[in-house]
Amino acid sequence: MKIHPNALLLEELSLSAGSQRRRLLDHLIGCSRCRGRLRDLPRPEDGAEMIATALRFSKGSGDYGESMKRSLRAAQALERAMERERKEAPGHYLELMEYPAGQRELLLHNAPRFHTWGLFELLLERSWEMAIRSPAGSEDLARLALRLAECLDTARYQERLIEDLRARAWTYLANAHRLRSDLGQADSAFDTAYEHLKSGTREPLERALFLDLKASLRRDQRRFDEADRLLQRATSIFLQDGDNHRAGRCLVNLSTVHFFAGSAEEAIPVLYQALELIEPQQEPRLLLSAWHNLICALVDLERFTEAQGLYRKAQPIYRSFTDAWTQNRRMWVKGRILQGLGRAQIAESLLLVVREGFLAEGIPYDTALVSLDLALLYAEQGRTAELKRLAEEMVPIFASRHIHREALAALAFLKQSLDAERASLEAVTGVASFLRRSQFDPALRFEAPA
Repeated sequence: MKIHPNALLLEELSLSAGSQRRRLLDHLIGCSRCRGRLRDLPRPEDGAEMIATALRFSKGSGDYGESMKRSLRAAQALERAMERERKEAPGHYLELMEYPAGQRELLLHNAPRFHTWGLFELLLERSWEMAIRSPAGSEDLARLALRLAECLDTARYQERLIEDLRARAWTYLANAHRLRSDLGQADSAFDTAYEHLKSGTREPLERALFLDLKASLRRDQRRFDEADRLLQRATSIFLQDGDNHRAGRCLVNLSTVHFFAGSAEEAIPVLYQALELIEPQQEPRLLLSAWHNLICALVDLERFTEAQGLYRKAQPIYRSFTDAWTQNRRMWVKGRILQGLGRAQIAESLLLVVREGFLAEGIPYDTALVSLDLALLYAEQGRTAELKRLAEEMVPIFASRHIHREALAALAFLKQSLDAERASLEAVTGVASFLRRSQFDPALRFEAPA
């Protein structure tokens, strides 16, 4: 049977805590999840009792005041130690990155100054930030984090917490494999991440992060129903925890699943919900992705007036990203809207600029798709000469960029039809539709339109 502190002691604790700590105590009183997490916090170096001791009051302790003071001192020491580690982590990270990649793991293993929780967290944070622009770099940092996990002192840092971050490192590693189109390795890494997750604290947020990224793999494997279920579960966990922003990110991911599955209609309500949840200041590019995906879905459904209205609302967020990748896609969707609204001349000028931009970026598939938007415009206006020239330019470019066989067959069919002067608007539309769908399904077979 546990001995509980008397009312006077509890009052003393509350009054001495200060307003910020009282708010923390109020939260702990009502949140069983955080009380559980508290017991697994890293231990301070002097071996003092964990903060959780203040909540448990060991059996047989007769001097509650002294026990409370020791526990509060331990909590303060822990707080200072963790804050110091996090402040030192950027310097340690920069020092580590100055060495050649092949030497970093050895240095990490042999230099105790690097064996901190702060550096462990920072390596994972940088791995995540680097994923899109450099999957290989993201993989290297995740592997460094795993190497560091082997060096952490389990007497100071709880083993279950280390397992949580091992799981996250393997999850990021799996995501890097996916982004490099190595789906088999990604599957294997996700299995390893799950084993570490089971050995960790069972923290729901860690599980939700895992589910979110695993859903991206299932999407790329065209296992859309499973991707949908994983994202629904992750979204539910984030919402239950009050993390609306991460729930919004999951919904943007879910909208992409619908796009891959050819269901732009289903993506629209999901994206409207995501826009209500995303914190603009926390991740501006995610907000841009949600707006852009929503506008593209409306264009795909030929709801051009509605798309134009949303495009105007999204102008400020588009303007905040000046990189070529963003601006090319902004002009592309604007050109498609204007084309749909019958403003062919302005649409053509925009699409030509975008096409040159994609060629400069070395993005063959997007170049193919914007070229087909131009082809549709030329076909509608009966501009056969421009159509032929466009087709002649397209086929050799895409043949040299390793576009898959069925897409090349579709482009070859279009060129042959144009050479024979029997390319109808329906034929151009059919090829354009096929190339859009085959972007997400390389196994899709091309059947020439009648």
